[in-house]
Amino acid sequence: MNSPTSITSRQRFWFAVYTMPRHEKQIFQHLQVKEVESFLPLYSAVHQWKTGPARVQLPFFPNYLFVHIANEERRQVLELSGVRGIVGSGSKPMPLPDSDIACLRQSIAAGWAEPHPYLNVGMQVRVIRGPFAGIEGLLVRKKSVMKVVLSIDLIMKSLAVEVSSADIEPVRAYKVA
Repeated sequence: MNSPTSITSRQRFWFAVYTMPRHEKQIFQHLQVKEVESFLPLYSAVHQWKTGPARVQLPFFPNYLFVHIANEERRQVLELSGVRGIVGSGSKPMPLPDSDIACLRQSIAAGWAEPHPYLNVGMQVRVIRGPFAGIEGLLVRKKSVMKVVLSIDLIMKSLAVEVSSADIEPVRAYKVA
């Protein structure tokens, strides 16, 4: 992929658009009307309402959707009500690799995708399933295996247990800057 500094005004790249909470679908519809190529990955979930259960479509990435635009088209995206900005470094939008969007689309279409909290090595996590359920520790990676380091502070000793990323969650929700 071309570096961000070599973007010409006519080249189209994928960008992540940061939105106000629960505005993703509305913004996606406005982009469709404006004929701006966009992608809002959704998954199906059942919510319990006062009137009973209902199946709803929710964004995989709350507060985000993706647009395929040229540099000169940024303004028509940024002017939409509910759009907070285009994700980047400082005031410079950073394009996403086409392969990332293709992989997302393929995974969702094949039914391989499900929502999962963002996990990063070094995070404090909680084991939610299995024999260590309820235990908190530090997430580490050794080779390609995820492990949670469990520490006993009183004796200053630790051990690492192998876990599936599906069996852990972050202890604290991290805020988007």
